[in-house]
Amino acid sequence: MTITAASRERGRRSLRIGIALTYVSLVVASLVVLVPLLVVFLTSLKSYGEISDGRQALSLPDDWLNFSNYTTAFNDGHMLTAFGNTAFILLFSITGTVIIGSMTAYAIDRFDFRFKSLVMALFLIATLVPGVTTQVATFQVVNSFGLFDTRWAPILLYMGTDIVSIYIFLQFIRGIPKSLDEAARLDGANSFTIYRRIIFPLLKPATATVVIIKGITTYNDFYIPFLYMPSEEMGTMSTALFRFKGPFGAHWEYISAGTVLVIVPTLVIFLFLQRYIYNGFAQGATK
Repeated sequence: MTITAASRERGRRSLRIGIALTYVSLVVASLVVLVPLLVVFLTSLKSYGEISDGRQALSLPDDWLNFSNYTTAFNDGHMLTAFGNTAFILLFSITGTVIIGSMTAYAIDRFDFRFKSLVMALFLIATLVPGVTTQVATFQVVNSFGLFDTRWAPILLYMGTDIVSIYIFLQFIRGIPKSLDEAARLDGANSFTIYRRIIFPLLKPATATVVIIKGITTYNDFYIPFLYMPSEEMGTMSTALFRFKGPFGAHWEYISAGTVLVIVPTLVIFLFLQRYIYNGFAQGATK
């Protein structure tokens, strides 16, 4: 009885240590994410003098109602134009990604053709090639089409085959019984009709997941808009902040205010649609 009681006590002690370590790791992870956001928010409320006098990043602003930085960031950063360009790019990029990704996944899962395994292997190999190594050739192709410094350049690049969206759609399509396809073919439906009337309507969770992931990735991307849309009238939400960076320094109070303006839309959308992200990944994994 003494040995049993001692082993139970050790088990409870190990359980308490495990729970404590879990909470400590969660707190540390939360601080890693939240502290930079807190620094950005506090900096957005400070004046240029408060930043230049060498105060600590977490020091509180003198005036908590100093919203002039937000006004300057919105006006001088041309945020309204940038938001319009970003919305235009998001609309066509996400639509193209959903259509291309779902059709590709449907063709891979439902059709048997030569070199099917090779096609999937090439998709994987393409994801292993760093994108920066092909930018010279990509830039020449985009420029030859006359799309440089237009909104269609990033749209064309974002609409390219997205292996992540293909795999998300593929996992869901594999869970749809092929008997539905066979029943539709008996009624005279062709492959495109089956995709449009049966397969795609059943992909709503996967579509929501792809829309959110692709949307956030496109919204936050800086490299492609900065490289292919250099003029001011072609700026996006991510490149608009770069206007406050000069050769002799940066106005961090304006950059921080603009950063908050950029973060708010994605934060609101994520809070409303986060359940679709979790459900989409969970259902895709189980299927």
